[in-house]
Amino acid sequence: MPPPSFKIAAVVALLVLASSAPAPAQRPAADNPLAAFATSLTSLPAAALTNKGLVYVPAYSALRTGSGKAMLDFAVTLSIQNASEDNPLVLDRIDYFDTAGKLVEKFLASPVALRPFGTVEIFVAKDDTRGGTGANFVVGWAAAGAIAEPVIETVMISASGNFSYSFVSQGRSIRMVGPQ
Repeated sequence: MPPPSFKIAAVVALLVLASSAPAPAQRPAADNPLAAFATSLTSLPAAALTNKGLVYVPAYSALRTGSGKAMLDFAVTLSIQNASEDNPLVLDRIDYFDTAGKLVEKFLASPVALRPFGTVEIFVAKDDTRGGTGANFVVGWAAAGAIAEPVIETVMISASGNFSYSFVSQGRSIRMVGPQ
């Protein structure tokens, strides 16, 4: 049996290791979620970004089934498509939130520009249940002048037994309503 001082040292070592791990909302720099889409990206426009938007996209990473007690987990793909034939679309924010509205992960460390008609995706695996039933993304975009509104949506996919499930959720512009 190890002496008590050895047990205390082991616990302290585990606590130090746990406290030095990156926060869940940070992605290591080497793990670029847009790396597979390098050919969809272009250089940032030199002109001022005068047209900006913010889009809310529901992303159901889990849904209740049957009596409401069982959960079915879903893989989620966020797709961001530049609908402009001529102008780059700048993405300055791709954030993932959970059911309680808590930030789960930031996917962009700095702005990127999407080529005309280009697409990028963010994938959240089926076993990543951090988002829960009310998960969502917020995507910030900008352009130097007039541009076609981007197409931003999520596709959810799952399987259980012999059945497979899939559905799409479209993003909605975040706009203030009511008197200001």
